[in-house]
Amino acid sequence: MKLEKILDNVNSLEKNSFIKIVDTIKLGNPKNSKEIDKVLSDSSTELKNADSINIVTVFELIKTEFAETVRAEFVNTRSQLDILIDIIIKDGNCILKQNWLAKLYEKELEVIKKRTQQLKTQLESEKSEIEENRKRDYEIYKACLQTAYTNDLNCNRDTKITDDELSILITLAKKLELSQEEIKLINYLIIPPTKMDVENVITSLKNIGVIFYSKKNNLVYVADEIVKILRKIREKEVADKYYRRVLKTFKEPQINLICRKHNIDIKEIDYEAKVKRIIKEGISFSSLLKNTMHKDGTNLTDKKKAINDLWENGLKIETPLRGLTIEEKVENIIAYFDELERDEKVGISVEGYEKLLFDLNDVLTTFKPTILSEFVMPEESILNSTNLLDFNIKPRDILDILPIEDLKLFIAEKKLKSRGDIVQNILDAYKDAENLMIENYENIGFRNLAALKENGIIIKESELGLKFEEITKSIFEKLGFDVDEKLKKKLNTTKDKIDLIINLGNNEVIIIECKTVKESGYNKFSSVSRQIKSYVELAKKNGYTVVKSLLVAPDFSDDFINDCDLEFEINLSLITASSLANILEGFRNSKHKQFPYQLLLKDVLIKEERILKAINK
Repeated sequence: MKLEKILDNVNSLEKNSFIKIVDTIKLGNPKNSKEIDKVLSDSSTELKNADSINIVTVFELIKTEFAETVRAEFVNTRSQLDILIDIIIKDGNCILKQNWLAKLYEKELEVIKKRTQQLKTQLESEKSEIEENRKRDYEIYKACLQTAYTNDLNCNRDTKITDDELSILITLAKKLELSQEEIKLINYLIIPPTKMDVENVITSLKNIGVIFYSKKNNLVYVADEIVKILRKIREKEVADKYYRRVLKTFKEPQINLICRKHNIDIKEIDYEAKVKRIIKEGISFSSLLKNTMHKDGTNLTDKKKAINDLWENGLKIETPLRGLTIEEKVENIIAYFDELERDEKVGISVEGYEKLLFDLNDVLTTFKPTILSEFVMPEESILNSTNLLDFNIKPRDILDILPIEDLKLFIAEKKLKSRGDIVQNILDAYKDAENLMIENYENIGFRNLAALKENGIIIKESELGLKFEEITKSIFEKLGFDVDEKLKKKLNTTKDKIDLIINLGNNEVIIIECKTVKESGYNKFSSVSRQIKSYVELAKKNGYTVVKSLLVAPDFSDDFINDCDLEFEINLSLITASSLANILEGFRNSKHKQFPYQLLLKDVLIKEERILKAINK
């Protein structure tokens, strides 16, 4: 769930810990302090009184400093922060009931207790199942950790690990290519965890600003923006769902190789279980691609070929993988998944997602148990598109989890295309063209053919202007307006061709002009103002009152907005494509059946935040 939505869901007391931390960072002169001051001076308020949008904006400006405050907490060796963070950053755990968090925490402690005992036995055994080289790595890290933790006793001080010692241990773990799970188990061999009450767990996480807790709803919230920061702290370069997507392109022998290199017992477990164990281990994604997935002795050229093959044939990405070195290639794969996660588009329409979930549950008897198990959700969880999108779980993420045999069964039952990429075939079958176009409205406005193609929309560049106009018409119709094609035909001449006319009745109209642009910031005010002025005069000549004229484009330059502010004859307001799409989404969730057009009459550049607040009152 997005930070802004969480801030709107909790009261001022429940967001107080987070605000205090952000405020403390702000007062410490962070690198973006000037930008922060501008955000708050523009809203003429202190941070604690700012609205959710401005708080999110400020948080984005202090993310680096926020990450450092969380990292500093790891010095407290008894905080169990690694256990707790690993729970809350897992896909599906960003919204948790208090009792469910307690269960997950207790279960994790039990697993750690069992596995640390097994590791201890293996390290002490002469006939250990751990390979000699790996055992040596474990012993080296364990000895260094033991020294770092106990050397304070010689100086008659409390045992602890300092910042400097921790940074050395992190470097050592990286060089030994230890997974986060291996590090965790060795750490808790030296410092066994003691169980905390769930109330103390929530308080400790709330006090460092990584969660919000709503007493009214008994819910723990973890914002998507914070999850990304916590992942980086835990050296998780991609979300589990993307890690899974990569692993499932590998054949079983390659999966077995990865397991052996990290001491994962593969006896009596199937392919899917092995993939789960690799993800759970917290093996570095970049280390996996650079070293772990390759057989010992593989040369650099063959490693690069294997990564290129993963990109082109495994992930089936059409654009070439950039990068000359193996490090650059891996960085670009991580950047691709990072961009994919930031992209809020669902891939298919929300309605298509809802139908897909319904059909999967109808055809596959194990569908719901599989999803609940994989995302560690309680049995009472409702698997609908709204809830899953709050968890940042998209249709592709759902299909990636299901075993290949289940997907084949589903395709056969629904008589879908079976040749080629079956996951893509299913997604294609559930695309809703109109809603998919609305989700890509801004890309169409920016004439971004590459992004459109990536999202499954094939369109000629010459058709983009007309398509942008069609979608604009569709959005205004969905807002409940009468977009009057007959009146448009009646008024239009060979010289003046109005894009859209909204008929308000009583001979009152709104004139809408649509513009696409390749570069950011539409700036041709003089030409467009002459054009709209001519449309207004045309409507007046035919006995109509133009209540408002609107210009819809993907973006506007500051000069354009300033020029528009000085223009009074045509009563023109500007609205960006993304704002119009967001207003439609807010309208769908509001009580209104007809959008109150008066909300469009106030601003020069229409502010979606004000409109969304107004329609959701």
